[in-house]
Amino acid sequence: MVGAKMVARLQRKNRLVKGESAVRSPTTSSKAVSNHQFRLFALQATADLGKSVAQALGCNLAAHEERAFEDGEHKVRPLDAVGGSDVYVVQSLHGGPSETANDKLCRLLFFIGALKDAGAARVTAVVPYLCYARKDRRTKPNDPVTTRYIAGMFEAVGTDCVVTLEVHNPVAFENAFRCRTVSLTTTPLFVDYACALKNEELSVVSPDPGGVKRAELLREALEAALKCPVGKAFADKHRSAGIVSGDLFVGDVAGTSALVVDDLISTGGTLLRAARAARRAGAHRVIALVTHGLFMAGAAEVLADPAIERLVVTDAVPPFRLANEPVREKLDILPAAPLLAEAIRRLRDGSALADLLVF
Repeated sequence: MVGAKMVARLQRKNRLVKGESAVRSPTTSSKAVSNHQFRLFALQATADLGKSVAQALGCNLAAHEERAFEDGEHKVRPLDAVGGSDVYVVQSLHGGPSETANDKLCRLLFFIGALKDAGAARVTAVVPYLCYARKDRRTKPNDPVTTRYIAGMFEAVGTDCVVTLEVHNPVAFENAFRCRTVSLTTTPLFVDYACALKNEELSVVSPDPGGVKRAELLREALEAALKCPVGKAFADKHRSAGIVSGDLFVGDVAGTSALVVDDLISTGGTLLRAARAARRAGAHRVIALVTHGLFMAGAAEVLADPAIERLVVTDAVPPFRLANEPVREKLDILPAAPLLAEAIRRLRDGSALADLLVF
């Protein structure tokens, strides 16, 4: 399994890093945290992913209660004791299928507040998909900077650390928060997948200029793993009032299997534009590697286009909107739980996270 290979490799690296850290003497805070009792919770909306994370860690999920009231209000409380504990809460903040992003955010924040009130020593929010992460700057006069407001909400309830997976803009994410942040990259999962494409020349394509750093991180990791050159390219894109334009394609993908990498799919239009551009530039096939598959209305029809041969996503956002859609035939789903579990394990141990992060 892709996840199993990734974890084995990361754990081997981590043992080496931990050995180096021991020589440099770990900090007092790392020792203090390691003495706290560990608790892992997963709210109902992300229960399946939470169970997979617990299984990867070799532990059980802690018990909690979620109760909805007739007027739409709700409460969430821990049933297991959390006093003095190092607590992790898994909740992905995508909209649907039964709760909106706002519902999930509200429940998570209230639960973190309840955990701190119950005496938890530290609470880490493990949020594989962070809602409102795309609204990280002003693009028009008087625009809200919603990512910063979300950060203020997490801080207000006492969150000690926020862990997310392939956040839209890592720099804006880190700058918005005053508590600790961990922006995990999906690169280890995608490297394992790409390494299985044996005897193929590969290139990595960013579907827009803003994703070039993400694509370059994957390309460098692939070159290190495969020990051979990997091509690179990017497609131009301009968006204004919902209209996308830009036809420039820069790079050399001729004769390669082009890997188009992005953080999320909404309607799929940006991904398809890049795939078609790569095909016109001579790529013999295109595989899309995307962390979060939101698959909003119309995405299934767009992504069914033959320009995209395979579509690879993680289960951080389950593809519930693609039920019985033809595009599912070209869909590969990678488990995110091993990567999230490895990050939690290292946070617990005070170990280095550098190879899991976006730089």
